[in-house]
Amino acid sequence: MAKVTMYATTTCPYCMRADMLLQDRGVTDIHKILIDREPEQRAIMMERTGRRTVPQIYIGDTHVGGYDDLAALDREGGLLPLLSK
Repeated sequence: MAKVTMYATTTCPYCMRADMLLQDRGVTDIHKILIDREPEQRAIMMERTGRRTVPQIYIGDTHVGGYDDLAALDREGGLLPLLSK
């Protein structure tokens, strides 16, 4: 299974929903970078993604985007193939 990295905060409801969706699809290990606990990571996230909101999700080297992007990818049938790489 591909490595999943998620920029998140501890209180973000969309981060929690993304986490649940990924777990429902069999992901057991999500590398979370908590930008509210490590504020310097926000600048890195913004540089890397061009976005300032959380969650920001990477599957392998592919930037999926936020929760809405993740859910759309799942509805379109693209999430499981991406995870299986």
